Amino acid sequence: MKVVLADYGAGNLRSVCAALVRAGAEPVISKNSKEIREAPLAVIAGVGHVESAARGLAPVADAVRERAATGRPVFGICVGMQLFFGPSEEGGEGLGLLDGEVRRLRARRVPHMGWNALRLTRESRILAGLDGADVYFAHSFAAEPEEMVTVAEVEHEGRIAAAVESGSLAGVQFHPERSGAAGARVLENAIAWSRSA
Repeated sequence: MKVVLADYGAGNLRSVCAALVRAGAEPVISKNSKEIREAPLAVIAGVGHVESAARGLAPVADAVRERAATGRPVFGICVGMQLFFGPSEEGGEGLGLLDGEVRRLRARRVPHMGWNALRLTRESRILAGLDGADVYFAHSFAAEPEEMVTVAEVEHEGRIAAAVESGSLAGVQFHPERSGAAGARVLENAIAWSRSA
């Protein structure tokens, strides 16, 4: 199945592509709005700064919004998930697809880096079978979404939203491409979810 990754200059796109190939997908990195709009699954993957990511994504932002509005699946990874929301304390503005803000972690140890165990807070399509699984995080900012869209949390001197799902949107704060077998399962679940959608 074809999966299109929005190309906005993020540094981890090649590793996400490699992980998607292992999960059985045919990934393409694209700056083309039509390709992003029409793909069976669009992925917004990223590392780094929300403001620069939002600036890089701006040429295809309307295509992503149209996908979300018409029920076509969009999967966000790390900064890609943060871009689903509105303003960020890091600077810049996300896509405003989900209610909530992105804020600096309220912890003594920042960044939150390394392995942490998922705790599912409700049923999840992309995290099916992964309650308690260890996944890899690397971030200093995190989304603070409306409670109803959070499907998993982790503990890092307080609760952090680790994954969200709402309609045609699904996102994870962690890096599935760096999370071993659990991360591979997340990508397989995301592909299966997009097929069913």
